[in-house]
This record gives sequence, C-alpha cells and structure tokens, in this order.
Amino acid sequence: QYSFKEVFGTLVAQKQLFDVVAKPLVEDLIHGKNGLLFTYGVTGSGKTHTMTGSPGDGGLLPRCLDMIFNSIGPFQAKRFVFKLDDKNGVDVQCEVDALLERQKRDAMPVPKTPAGKRQMDPEFADMINVQDHCRVEEVDEDNVYSVFVSYIEIYNNYIYDLLEEAPFEPIKPKWNSCTTPVRNGDLIPPQSKLLREDQNHNMYVTGCTELEVKSTEEAFEVFWRGQKKRRIANTQLNRESSRSHSVFIIKLAQAPLDADGDHVLQEKEQITLSQLSLVDLAGSERTNRTKAEGNRLREAGNINQSLMTLRTCIEVLRENQMYGTNKMVPYRDSKLTHLFKNYFDGEGKVRMIVCVNPKAEDYEESLQVMRFAEMTQEVEVARPVDRALCGLTPGRRLRNQAFREELSRRLELRGGPISGETEEQPVVEMFLQDFPPLPSCELLDVNDDQTLPKLIEVLEKRQKLRKMLSEDFAKNVLAFKAMLQELESSVASKENYIQGKLSEKERTITGQKMELERQEKRIKTLEYKIEILEKTTSIYEEDKRNLQQELESQSQKLQRQASDKRRLEARLQGMVAETTMKWEKECERRVAAKQLEMQNKLWVKDEKLKQLKAIVTEPKPEKPERPSRERDREKPAQRSLSPPPVPNAAPVRLRHRRSRSAGEKWVDHKPPSHLPTDTVLQPRVPRAIKVAAASEKALAKCDKYMLTHQELASDGEIETKVIKGDVFQTRGGGQAVQFTEIETLKQESPTGRKRRSSPSKPEPPEDSEWTDVETRCSVAVEMKAGSALGPGYEHHAQPK
Repeated sequence: QYSFKEVFGTLVAQKQLFDVVAKPLVEDLIHGKNGLLFTYGVTGSGKTHTMTGSPGDGGLLPRCLDMIFNSIGPFQAKRFVFKLDDKNGVDVQCEVDALLERQKRDAMPVPKTPAGKRQMDPEFADMINVQDHCRVEEVDEDNVYSVFVSYIEIYNNYIYDLLEEAPFEPIKPKWNSCTTPVRNGDLIPPQSKLLREDQNHNMYVTGCTELEVKSTEEAFEVFWRGQKKRRIANTQLNRESSRSHSVFIIKLAQAPLDADGDHVLQEKEQITLSQLSLVDLAGSERTNRTKAEGNRLREAGNINQSLMTLRTCIEVLRENQMYGTNKMVPYRDSKLTHLFKNYFDGEGKVRMIVCVNPKAEDYEESLQVMRFAEMTQEVEVARPVDRALCGLTPGRRLRNQAFREELSRRLELRGGPISGETEEQPVVEMFLQDFPPLPSCELLDVNDDQTLPKLIEVLEKRQKLRKMLSEDFAKNVLAFKAMLQELESSVASKENYIQGKLSEKERTITGQKMELERQEKRIKTLEYKIEILEKTTSIYEEDKRNLQQELESQSQKLQRQASDKRRLEARLQGMVAETTMKWEKECERRVAAKQLEMQNKLWVKDEKLKQLKAIVTEPKPEKPERPSRERDREKPAQRSLSPPPVPNAAPVRLRHRRSRSAGEKWVDHKPPSHLPTDTVLQPRVPRAIKVAAASEKALAKCDKYMLTHQELASDGEIETKVIKGDVFQTRGGGQAVQFTEIETLKQESPTGRKRRSSPSKPEPPEDSEWTDVETRCSVAVEMKAGSALGPGYEHHAQPK
C-alpha cells in the first residue's frame, strides 16, 4: 500500500487532473514564481497522453497555455517590447526599437500570418479547442506581459533543441559520423547544447531557440513543430515509445507601466521573469522485456541511468532534511537533474504525476515507481521569492484609459478642437452688463439740448464706474501680490524645512547604508563561521557514525559473550544439579549406614548397661581393701572442690562479682514449645519480662533481649541455647534487636567416662575431654579462664 496526496482513477477527465495539479502552478507563474511539472512511470503507462492529450480532449500542456493567455490576453505587450538575451535574462526595448524589430520581421521573405488568420494544423486543432475559459482571478493590471516558449529534449544524456532550424548550405559539403561527406539532401543531425549557470545561479541551455508567442494556437503550433522532431521508436511494450526526456519551457516576462500608464517602465530591475517547465520523462524499462538491441539498448540504458540519478538526488535531499546532514547532491551525474537543480534547491514548486499501468506484467516496475514517488513527498524545500517594488500608484492603466475615453467624448460633443475665445466671451458680456446703457445719440434738431447732456451724464457715470473698477482691480492686484508673496515665503520655508528633512533623511540613509555594510560583513563572517562549523559538524557526525558502528560491533560482541555465558551457566547448572543429586544419594547412603552403626552401638551400650546393672544390684562379698582402692577413693575427694548440687537451686558462685545485667531490664522470650529440663543449671535473669512471643510493647520497656532455643543434639540429648541481644529504637519509631552472643547448656551421659591411667599428669579441662561427672561439674562451676558469664553457662560465641 502506498499513500499520495491525490489518486485519480482510470476514467478521470483531463480537466479534473488539470484543476488539481497544474492550475496552481499556472497561478504561481503569473504571480512571478517558478514551477516544474513532470510525468513519471513505466514505459507505456500514459505519460505523453497525460501531458499532451488526445483529439477532442487536450492534456495538461494545452490547458496551461490556454489559461495563461486567457488571464493576460488584454495586458500583453506588443511584440519585441521584451527581448531575451543569451544569458537567461530579459531586457525592455523602447517603442522605436520594438517597431524596427517588427518591421524587420514583416520584411522577411516568408511573411508571418496574423494570429487571428492563422490556419491551424488539423492534427492538433481539436486538442487546443478548450471551452473551459479558465483564468487566474488576481492579475496585476498595471503590468504588461509577454510569453516565450522553448522546446528541448534530453537524448542519451545530450541536450538537443527541437525548435532549431538546421541551416541548409548546398555548396558546403556535410560530414557524417564516419568522417565521409554526405549528400546535400541528407538530414544533418543537430548539435547538442550545453548547460550554463547565470548570474542568479539558475541553470539554462545556451543557444536554445526561444520564440515569443501571442496566443494559445501559436504556442501549441510551436510545440507541435518540435514534437514531430522528438525521438520515438517501436518496442515490444509500446508502439510509440518515447526514447528521450522532453522539456517544454514557458517563460513569462512582466514589467510595470510608467506613472502615466502608457508605456513600459524602462528599468531592468523591475522586470520579473518566471518559468514553468513541463517535462515528459521517458519510461523506465527492462531490456529483457523490451528485447532491445543496438541503439534501442543504448537508449534504454541512458534512460534508466538518468532516472536512477533523479532517484538518488531525491534520496540525498530527503536524508539531508530528515537527519540534518549536508551530503552533496549528485546533480551533475545527469543532464536531467543538472538542468532542474534550482527547483530541487527551492526555486519554485515541483509537482510529479505518477502514471501506473494496471497490467500484471508491469507489477514489479510499478512497485518501484510508487515506492520512489511516495518517498519524494517527504522532501520539502521552500525558499521565498523577492519581487521588486516599483513604488507607483496602482490602477494607472484604468485611469489612463478612462481619461482617454472622457477626452474623446468631449471632443465628439464639441465637434472640433477646444478654443479659448468661446469660454472668455460670456465673461466679457457679463462684465459689460454692469455699465449703464448708452442713450440714443442721434441729433434730429439743432436746438436739441437734451441728448448731449444725457450722453455726457452717462459717460461720466461710466467713467466713475470704470475708475472704481480700476481701483478695486488695483486693490485686488495688491492683495493678490501680498498673498503670492506670503505663499512664496511659506513655500520657501517649507522648502527649507523639506530640504532639512531630506538632508536628515539622507544622513539617516547613509548611516543605515554603513550599518548595512557592517551587517553584510558580519553576515559574511558568520557565514564563514557557519561553514567552518558545518564542516566540523560533518567531521563529528562522521566520528559519531564510526563510534556508533564500533559500539554496535562491541554490543554484538557482548551479546555473543552473554549468550555464551548463558549457555555455560546452563551447562554448569546441569552439572551442579547432577553432582548435587549424586552427593545427595551418597549422603543418604552414608546416613543410613551411620544410623545402622549407631543403632548397633546403642544396642551394645544397652547390653553393657544391663550387665552393669546386674553387677551393681548383685550383692558383693566383703573383701579386704587394697591400698590402691583407698587411693582411688581419696583421689576424687581431693579433686572435688564443691558440694554436690542441690536440685532446683542456684549454683554456688566461687567468685563474687556483679553481673553485667544488673540494673538492666530483660525480655525473656520462651516459645510455647519450650520443654522444662531438670538440670541443676537453669537460665535465670532477675527483673525480666517473660513473653511467649516477641512484641513491640515488651521491647519498648526493656533494653536487653534473651531467646531460649532448644534443639536435639547428635547424641539424642536436648541442647538449650540462650541467644542474647541489645534492643534499640529505629528511626521510624519502632524497636529492633541486635544479637550479640549465644550461651549453650548441654547434658551428656556419664557412660562415656574414662579412667585416667596416671593421676600425676592431669590434663587441663580446656583442651581435653571431660572424663567424669566431678570434672564436668567443677568445670561448669569454675567456668573457663577469661569467661565473663555466670556459672553454669558455656560460652561458645564472642561478643559482636
């Protein structure tokens, strides 16, 4: 599954495809931005059909041309006002130079028919008959526009001009690739073109034919003329397979009108040149399917190589964007990617149409195409486009047009030119009406003495009125002069003020220019530092990748060692389990043998005891005592140092000393399973709190702890252990016990007594076995040397 921004079915109309894909690019073109649209897919998937269309249903290219001319139709400049140079630039010519160019064009031997009277080729007449009348809504009406088109193809990684007219010279012989002259009528192959970079770092084809067109029909006729020269061939997958990448370039030059709205502004900085490139890529193919040989095989290899370079460039751009790297993009590996390097660097929008053929034979190729197309969606490189500001008032063209219409209307109403006398005449007539009317000056009688006095009186009134008007006029003139002087003084003061402001602004601008220069130098320094940092970062990133690889190898090594260790541990555990089981069986065997041996010994001991009992209970005859027996009877008397112990009484202390536990409170812990013993020596501590289970309440009242523990010894006797410890308070408010020492009380049978062979060599009780009851009692009472415990306790552990 692959996801795209838009997916079109097999029955989609060309208009719907154009509205979604190509219409935004045409709008950007008219607004001064660049655009690139190309079709990509397997051979025979419909790329050329999508771009060109079919009779009765034009494709993307004729619809783009129709939308451009529908939008700028009334605002087009006259032919040759804009003139392209050979360095990917554009100049503005004055009206005289443009007129001379047009006259020179009209004087050519083959005259060009006007666009309105041109007879269209019936091959493509139906393709450009678009009835949609689509146009851009927001078009700057104060600009003039001109459209230039060019058509090139990239064949075997060489660029050829499809609009170039090959010069025909019948006298000069032509040479073919075998360095032999050919006939004059033979077709000479065109020369390949070179790529250059202009001053704005944009790529262009040098010496490429660029024609100025004024209508959709003229532009498509130029395209169709170049389309006939494009290289196509018949393969097993496509009857008319494109063997080259074709690029149809539409350049739109626009410049603002002057302040009067009549002529183009003669400033090259105000010209905006935008470009829309429509690319029909050749399809990728597998030679084992097309059965290509010879030239077809070479063409397929170059096509696949250029498409692979395009894929590599996109992948490097994606990697640089996602991981922040700065890898060099291999644009120069192919003419196709080198030509459109600026688009991939952010100089305009790029749109790609993926054409897919649902045939089962194209399954693998279609997967590769869609995988690459899906990956290209993750590449986003945007760069703002700065447009020059002309600073003129908008709406100049409309105001100039309205002024001309009003002027022509007034001339029609007056029927001729405007005269100054027609306007001054009513003013003079109104001025003369203020004077008194002249009486009749006709004298009919000599004695008439009324006509002349009346005439004199009227003339005097007129004289007085004229004098008054003259005085008023003189006053008005003086007042007007005063007003003019005042106005001149105010204008002079304002001019001085404006000059001061201008000088101040100039100083500010000069300071800002100096600041800009300083900032530019700083920017250059920072850019140099950034470049150094980027190089350092790349070095560090390379080291990081090497270290990561080393870390991964070490981690893999550690994982292998860990797995080996786990296997060894499992093996050792198996061996340990096997050995443990073996020794357990051996121990069970030895324990069983030991138990059998002990049972035999016990049986022998019981038999001896029975015999001893029989001997003791048997009455003895009186016999004279021997001296040796007397010594034997006296010897224990001399060795006995204390009377026999009294049952349930405390042992006699030979050394009177104060116990360490005096003044301390004890907790005497005896479990419920404790069995009372009838030994003479018993653990006894005064002031002790006796408990059957240890509790925090009892421990809180005491500072010493004693646990009485009983267990069965190896000889079958009960062995009592007294475990002592100190009680202290924890940080959480509870009680804790720290064990310090253990005392042991043990009983033994007197049957193990041995007679001493010589009384002259007594052995110390510390290192020898106890031989009789008296010896054991004396040791128990006297204790061992250095012991700090009370009598009757044997000390087996050192204090902690």
